[in-house]
Amino acid sequence: MCLAVPMKLVAKEELRGLVELSGVKREVSLMLLPEAEVGEYVLVHAGYAIARVDQEEAEETLRLLRDVLAAEEA
Repeated sequence: MCLAVPMKLVAKEELRGLVELSGVKREVSLMLLPEAEVGEYVLVHAGYAIARVDQEEAEETLRLLRDVLAAEEA
């Protein structure tokens, strides 16, 4: 199973972007999503931004992921 994680695009230079989630920053390729803009949430999979999502959807997805992790730890 593959998983894409919503992360906020905080910087962009041509087809490279810097995304952030909970203080962790990663460099990603924007080759598949060149129209992404700083401040937007993008789905990140295997080092690539693959889709844009709105803030509400990103926050709901992250909440669900936290719930699953908490359940696994219990």
